[in-house]
Amino acid sequence: MKLFFTLALSAACVAGYAQPKLISQATISTKITIVAPEEEDGPPPNVQTSGNGEEVRVMRFGGEGESKSTTYLKNDLVKTFSESEMGRTTIIRDNNKKTTITLMEMMGKKFGIKSTDEEQEAMRKRLDSMMKTRNDNPLAENSEPKINIVYLDESKKIAGYDCKKALILSTRSNGKTDTSLVWYSPDFTLQGVSSTGGGGGFGSQTGSSGLELLKGFPLQYERNMGRGRKMTVLVTKIDFEKAVSDKEFEIPKDIEIRSMKDMQGGGVGMGMQIRVGG
Repeated sequence: MKLFFTLALSAACVAGYAQPKLISQATISTKITIVAPEEEDGPPPNVQTSGNGEEVRVMRFGGEGESKSTTYLKNDLVKTFSESEMGRTTIIRDNNKKTTITLMEMMGKKFGIKSTDEEQEAMRKRLDSMMKTRNDNPLAENSEPKINIVYLDESKKIAGYDCKKALILSTRSNGKTDTSLVWYSPDFTLQGVSSTGGGGGFGSQTGSSGLELLKGFPLQYERNMGRGRKMTVLVTKIDFEKAVSDKEFEIPKDIEIRSMKDMQGGGVGMGMQIRVGG
């Protein structure tokens, strides 16, 4: 009996050590690469029609090419700064208040948008309704996909961390399944951050991507996008030691912050939507 108790205690200790450590402060550098198929010619139309006949002008970000981002995490606050040929974008997320502020610098102009999770969800549903009319868009299904993760016995080192390989299978209601390849570290997860790079909407990932279900944090992953493009996200550096200053989350005084409702009602232009990676 004593031997059995000792073995059981040892097994429990091993299981405890196997749990990834939750990190609440970090600075993460990420590279995002988007490759378009060779047959793609020119950008898609930037004017679409919603289900009620409303004409909507779409600004797209996340086209073909390479961009870099830096994510700062401090407890419930998350800031992601990204820069590409289109301009600069800073997303400040408050996971406690469930709000997101997006700051954009492009074509010599600066503007900021503040949104709640409820507003982002309403916007996502509206865009999903529009995309259902586009048969070539793999995101046209607006129902939540069923997620299944397959863990594989392969490993490699990324940004100095030993990573394991996994496949995320997302099956939609029409029976089609998208497969995403992921390399993740089983040693840690980040508080309130399921991944870096490739975020959708205004910085809060609505709907399940499956990355938040991993038994660790993804340091590299691939994702299929609209119009046959493929996105690869790679974490290049992680710093858990350097303190993240509160100033990182301050809003510049020269940028006026408007609500999402104001922006949709004419702050940026009537009938305008902003889409990332669409």
